[in-house]
Amino acid sequence: MVFPQGAKLENPRTVLVTGGNRGIGFAIAEEFVASGYKVAVTARSGSGPQGSLTVRADVTDGESLDAALAQVESELGPIEVLVANAGITKDTLLMRMTDEEFESVVNTNLSGVFRVLRRVTKGMIKAKFGRVILIGSVVGLLGSAGQVNYAATKSALVGMARSVTRELGGRNITANVVAPGFIDTDMTAELTEELQASYRAKIPAGRFAAPSEVAKVVRWLASDEAAYISGAVIPVDGGLGMGH
Repeated sequence: MVFPQGAKLENPRTVLVTGGNRGIGFAIAEEFVASGYKVAVTARSGSGPQGSLTVRADVTDGESLDAALAQVESELGPIEVLVANAGITKDTLLMRMTDEEFESVVNTNLSGVFRVLRRVTKGMIKAKFGRVILIGSVVGLLGSAGQVNYAATKSALVGMARSVTRELGGRNITANVVAPGFIDTDMTAELTEELQASYRAKIPAGRFAAPSEVAKVVRWLASDEAAYISGAVIPVDGGLGMGH
């Protein structure tokens, strides 16, 4: 097993990863499991990695979240680390984007984060400990043609994390945004070779990231080593956004 630098976890903390059944979310859950944490993932379908608890939940449905969180707490204990990763895309140019295409992305990617965050932070306040890690995107900082809806939600997570920091920072609760760039996942694999090459040309590192490279940064932010980092945006983008 790989443990956070310096120490094996004597009292493993409970982590919840939303949308932990594929892509970056799956890799994050896998990293926490390998590091000795107690890990639960929410998923609408599929399941998280071996060693994690998968609970059925839809972040747009408050009742399903209440049931899922109650199950996590009864089986693993109070949630101490939240990784809000669940998200969708409905890409199209602004002039063609329908109200539904905008609102459904906002409902999952932004309102969905709020629904989970509000429920989970109650326990963190009680415990006087919490790590909130919101999975943003370089797109939220640089913008992207055809992604007005998605970019708006990812940009908004920065204001959310910073407001949480101001409200709860004195209670040993941190809130940060990890902003991945282009990552090797099922979604990027669907792009044409030509499009992939054009994206790579814009990245100073010259390659897409492995999901595990994002996962390790998230795991570090949850550790005691990162206790004094809050309200930050941590890019994992090979230099694409240059700290925007």
